[in-house]
Amino acid sequence: MAGIGRSIYLPPWRLDITVRAGVEPRVPHSVLAHTVAAALGAAGAPEPASVGLFLSDDAELSELNRDAMGIDGPTDVLSFPLLSPGAFPRHAGQDPIVRAEAVLPFALPPGRRTHLGDIVVSVERAAVQAAQGRGGQTGDVSWSTADELRLLVTHGTLHVCGWDHAMPDEEAAMRELERELLSQTVSATSHSLRLRRSRDHRASNRRGHRPG
Repeated sequence: MAGIGRSIYLPPWRLDITVRAGVEPRVPHSVLAHTVAAALGAAGAPEPASVGLFLSDDAELSELNRDAMGIDGPTDVLSFPLLSPGAFPRHAGQDPIVRAEAVLPFALPPGRRTHLGDIVVSVERAAVQAAQGRGGQTGDVSWSTADELRLLVTHGTLHVCGWDHAMPDEEAAMRELERELLSQTVSATSHSLRLRRSRDHRASNRRGHRPG
């Protein structure tokens, strides 16, 4: 599927964001980039690195869900990690068998950026879940599409970084980390929006006081 791409650099990370044709992002690219970066930092991802984020719809997610997971029907987010869990620090609740089978990544030349994987999110599904009170970690939260997207992007990034929720202890630890990260990014986003409004207000005042 075609789309419009943009790369945002938040050292040591590069976030490659693609919006599929006909999809309304609903959230500023900068907010999504900071959301991914916060999760990468919390997961101890190798540096420097890049992640691909695709904002798509139910049609593409249905196709990917069938091909990758063997499940018919759309889902809200899918992650495609390129590194094994052994490339990331051990985390709470992690399955020791998964850890023991992990393969360490090849060493890259100094300065080369590792691509950690891709995240594909259905903005369409996020909007429906948020509006119908089927959002959040528990699937019964009614909140904004922006909040639902930030959760899905956070969740997908942690999957890229070797997190899973098949084991109860790991699921609990993952949910707790997601809540912590969402709280942090809400504060950062609110601060960023306040600064933007302040700059716009000052610019408007300057335009209003131009000599005639």
